[in-house]
Amino acid sequence: MDVRKLTAEFVGTFLLVFLAVGTAIFGISAIVGADGNGPGSGVVGVALAFGLVLLGIAYAFGPVSGAHVNPAVTLAMLVGRRMPTSEAIGYWIVQFLGAIAAGGVLKLFVSSFGVTDYTGALGTNSYDNGAINLAGAFVLEVLLTAAFVMVILLVTEKIAAPGFAGIAIGLTLTLVHLVGIPLTGTSVNPARSLGPAIFEGGVAMQQVWLFILAPLVGALIAVAVWKITRSDVEEPQEIDAGSGA
Repeated sequence: MDVRKLTAEFVGTFLLVFLAVGTAIFGISAIVGADGNGPGSGVVGVALAFGLVLLGIAYAFGPVSGAHVNPAVTLAMLVGRRMPTSEAIGYWIVQFLGAIAAGGVLKLFVSSFGVTDYTGALGTNSYDNGAINLAGAFVLEVLLTAAFVMVILLVTEKIAAPGFAGIAIGLTLTLVHLVGIPLTGTSVNPARSLGPAIFEGGVAMQQVWLFILAPLVGALIAVAVWKITRSDVEEPQEIDAGSGA
């Protein structure tokens, strides 16, 4: 087991959850101020945060581990025969641990450091929330994850433009968050959902199963589409420009 790769996946997933989910928790999406008319960048701000954080992680850790930072991406790479099973298992373990560590730090900020949680639920995902029901949330998360992972698989092939994969992936993550945040908060990443949910508890933990299962289903659909649409000019290379959520 390559310790460098596992460390990169742990740190990358930690940063994704802490920085991106943290933007929502710490108030970038809120209308703040005593009169309720203070600054707030809303859904766009949070979506950009996810995309920009992943963009940085992609180029920082992509050359080391591929910067999956997402169990759904790792599943797609495994099923697509782009990594061995033993390595995928190691990735899954450290991705969840990184997300849980980040969730713990976020909880520390709002419980002990006097920071207000503007999401009211530690940035967790939800359904039956007045915006979407269980069935809708499942279908949405499957489709968003499938689109995101399919882009990753396609832009990280050898025939793709070298050096630009991270940009395409970061922008795609931004787009899926623009769609999903008003409805479920957007998961597309089981680790991102589980980490904060563990420390939020309650309804978040009761509903987190959907945000673990649906992205994994979406990843399998993405692999199927990739196998149909990918170029057969060259064999794909191991991802090296970032890919998580």
